Amino acid sequence: MEPVPALVHLDSHFINFRDLDFSEGSHGYRWIDAKRLQQSSEAQDDRDVLVALIAHPQFRDTYDGASVQDWPRHGQWWLDRITPDAYDAVDGEMAIDVVHSWANQHGGIPKSLASRLRQEIYTPLRKAISRYLLGQLPENAFHDYGPIHIDYPELVLIDRPGATLTLFVAADD
Repeated sequence: MEPVPALVHLDSHFINFRDLDFSEGSHGYRWIDAKRLQQSSEAQDDRDVLVALIAHPQFRDTYDGASVQDWPRHGQWWLDRITPDAYDAVDGEMAIDVVHSWANQHGGIPKSLASRLRQEIYTPLRKAISRYLLGQLPENAFHDYGPIHIDYPELVLIDRPGATLTLFVAADD
């Protein structure tokens, strides 16, 4: 078995919809978490990068307030049920549509949030060389207290020129 290429966690960003004024609608207790990781030059292809992401400690986040833990869970799923094959390649417009549809599902969003999504989410989605959307996992992939989120789009962006990978998780509380 070949070694997994190294990824180094650079930073994380959190967009909490509750922090914004949804005067004409509902924030729906939604948020977007972004984790940016530096890729090593050892990664040969996107599959290698996805393998490295799944193996990375930052991937062990259930997004339920417990933060990153040393346990076999990711999101609402058992970690061992997630493989690179669970991710579907998507183009930039489809990736943006997934986030835009999710963000606007309860009506219009504040202009400040729309601007922030353009800058922090849509622009990187457009610029990425590769984009992957976590597909539908089987019912037995839910861990012992999942599902805890109603909607849970997850995207992985691979930016080879920038040597970074970004994991976007959008969900509700």
